[in-house]
Amino acid sequence: MSAQPSRMATAATPPSDRVRLRRKRERGSYDREAIDAILDEALIAHLGIADESGQPYVIPTLHARSGDVVYCHGSPASRTLRTLQAGAPACLTVSLIDGLVLARSAMHHSANYRSAMLIGRARPVEDPREKRAALRAVIEHIVPGRWDDVRPPSENELKATAVLALPIEEASAKLRTGAPVDDEQDYALPAWAGVIPLTSEPQALQPDPRLRAGIAAPDYVTSYRRPGRP
Repeated sequence: MSAQPSRMATAATPPSDRVRLRRKRERGSYDREAIDAILDEALIAHLGIADESGQPYVIPTLHARSGDVVYCHGSPASRTLRTLQAGAPACLTVSLIDGLVLARSAMHHSANYRSAMLIGRARPVEDPREKRAALRAVIEHIVPGRWDDVRPPSENELKATAVLALPIEEASAKLRTGAPVDDEQDYALPAWAGVIPLTSEPQALQPDPRLRAGIAAPDYVTSYRRPGRP
């Protein structure tokens, strides 16, 4: 697929060789500000592990960045969480797609995107105060302002929920922006070329059928936008 220089400034030194970009290095960055912005805008992360037999698994999960860690949560019975709690290395990725790039050549079609990858070992969160703060961070990441309006987790719910903290130490970001890049001779071809922009936008609200009468949607619902979006 086609190459396109990145507009993101590339940090000079990766934090480790494991996250060093080897292909399309001009699209990458090791800058924490760039990595944090992608983690904060994305709603879904994919958490990858390999179990004791070497079988890889990748699961989608809600996440939240809080300072220098990313929190994930799930059932203590989850194979992925049990494997990570046992000390297995993890890889967490998030991706945002901004557009489809249509070139004049089939092999130069691409997508405009922003992505981040974290590698490391996740720490199980045992302290109830940190666990509660982590779950608050996840809710606030999804819908800022929501936590204070709902019932917080009970002690039993906290005990029945596993929370992991993955440090943002070995991480990289990668993105593509801009128009298609064709071979010079293909620019004369009679095929439309350009970008189909894609955005994730909220639609009309769907109130719960059992919502009590007289409860209006709060401002953080009616004006919902993801961080980084206008």
